[in-house]
Amino acid sequence: MNDIVFKSVLTCPHCGFAKREAMPTDACQFYYECGNCKTLLRPNPGDCCVFCSFGSIKCPSMQARDSSGNTEFRL
Repeated sequence: MNDIVFKSVLTCPHCGFAKREAMPTDACQFYYECGNCKTLLRPNPGDCCVFCSFGSIKCPSMQARDSSGNTEFRL
């Protein structure tokens, strides 16, 4: 069992700007504005949030998924 990581580096696909951000644990973050170019990022098709699409680490709910598809957090 791996520990859940709650911070991820988001990298803008438009300008390459990267910033470490805290990930919410109670909801998916669907929008994120780049701090450099101000582009509004949204998840790629099939991803639940911007961290899964543009982050260095997937969101806590995806990290918690086990092979059976269970989404309960294991802390």
